[in-house]
Amino acid sequence: MKNGLYSIHVTLLDGRVGKGSGVILFRNGQVLGGDAYLYYTGSYTVKGNTFKGEVLVQRHTTPRDNDNPLFGGPAPVGIGVTGTFTDTQATMTGTALVGKASQIFSATLRKLADID
Repeated sequence: MKNGLYSIHVTLLDGRVGKGSGVILFRNGQVLGGDAYLYYTGSYTVKGNTFKGEVLVQRHTTPRDNDNPLFGGPAPVGIGVTGTFTDTQATMTGTALVGKASQIFSATLRKLADID
């Protein structure tokens, strides 16, 4: 994965309905990011034009009204991801373990800014 700040747009798969978006930073094997309710931390490795990694999603703000973050329960959620990338974008799939249920998702990422 090329170092940079990316937008991320997530869609649930496997017959479930849900979408989410935020920003995510990939830099030298580390992942950091977030959205209105959640923040993400993790790590990744690269081989050719593919990457794989592990991300921990945690809530930083309690949802208001009927808002329902995708992976935003009160407990942290572990996610395994794999994907492919170019210089300006990436696609990935992942599995989040939310309680006792697995949620499969896909995501598109678009590079917003380069970083060192």
